[in-house]
Amino acid sequence: MARWARARRGILGTAVVGVLAAALPVAAGLSAASAVGVNNTSTNAVIVWDRNAQTAIWDVAGQQPQVQARSFAMVHGAVYDAVNAIAGRPYQPYLLAPRTSGRESTDAAVGTAAFQVLSSLFPAQQPRLRAQYDEWMANLPDNAAKRSGTAVGDQTAAAMISARRNDGAFGNQTWPVGTQPGQWRPTPPTFASDTAWVANLKPFLIPSASMFRSAGPPALTSAQYARDINEVKAIGAVNSTTRTLDQTQAAIWWHDRHLGEWEIKRQLATSRHLNTLQTARMFAMVDLTEADATTACFNEKAAWTSWRPVTAIQLADTDGNPATTADPNWLPLLVTPPHPDFTSGHTCFTTASMSTLAFFFGRDDIPFSAYSADSGTTRHFRGFSQAIAEVIEARVWGGIHTRSADVEGAKIGAKVTAYATRNYFRPRS
Repeated sequence: MARWARARRGILGTAVVGVLAAALPVAAGLSAASAVGVNNTSTNAVIVWDRNAQTAIWDVAGQQPQVQARSFAMVHGAVYDAVNAIAGRPYQPYLLAPRTSGRESTDAAVGTAAFQVLSSLFPAQQPRLRAQYDEWMANLPDNAAKRSGTAVGDQTAAAMISARRNDGAFGNQTWPVGTQPGQWRPTPPTFASDTAWVANLKPFLIPSASMFRSAGPPALTSAQYARDINEVKAIGAVNSTTRTLDQTQAAIWWHDRHLGEWEIKRQLATSRHLNTLQTARMFAMVDLTEADATTACFNEKAAWTSWRPVTAIQLADTDGNPATTADPNWLPLLVTPPHPDFTSGHTCFTTASMSTLAFFFGRDDIPFSAYSADSGTTRHFRGFSQAIAEVIEARVWGGIHTRSADVEGAKIGAKVTAYATRNYFRPRS
């Protein structure tokens, strides 16, 4: 246990302490932005349209997390560019900053940018989205500010839609199915293979999806591999006698496809009293970094195509490691996702989001919580590093990832955050 505690501290040092070391300019920019008048009403338009985006992306379309990431990033990249332009460009634009006078309606710009991107992503939802947008706009004063704000939102949405055209989304790539020990193959009960295209998706921020390539999973005959497999075999089994109730609830909570991260962002924007510009910037930073971390980790999956724990445990008599023992009837607590083990997309994604939040706020110790209908529980966190630590554990507790896959995923998420925060969304003065 001491060894794993040391490993976790090392990961969290990379993921949170490292980004906090560079956070002072952001904290100063955050404070300065408070003086910028970008709220037209008492309602934070960015939060409203984030909920609207969630409805389209998950409630209606049912996109899985690795697909959701691209959709949310497109919405909030366009929203951020619109709000930032109207505020006088205090931060680096993501794609462009339309010419503005500062008198444009931010609410009109936010609604328009989000609506146009969502309409491009989900043409089948066009009637519902149009009704939602028309209702939003009808509540705004019909004046020049509304019309000019609408024009700004149209421009930033068009730029985002153009930038993501032919970006590799929904390509026809497939995961190679192996037959040799260590190679991935579809897993029970669905025996599915899905979203291999994410590995080759054009990144939003980082120059290349493979720029943080790891050394790969532990060798099958190594002591590390045996430790990984024996740990998940014991605690991740559907009928585990060593997993606690809280660990079971945590595993299910983190596996909920209705991601807790959505509510966490909105909760923090509200509890920290962020204005529209601050919220737009925070959401864009988090969502675009999450998207690239997901792509980077799926690129790792494609590079290593390593088998999942359920396959490794059932076929342990073929791995050449005397410290592992096969159990052909072993099954995990959770349904194994339809892609390879190494690296964990969820630890990539969550480390990217939590370390970006730590960077944005300039501190780690901000409490937050979120509810999961799947687990029927609300989980509470003292700060961002605690959430990173728990997701690393939770994927093992659920029986769907090895610890090495989780740890390396967290490292990649932290590296993507470090690159993104050095190069994007920074104060201009």
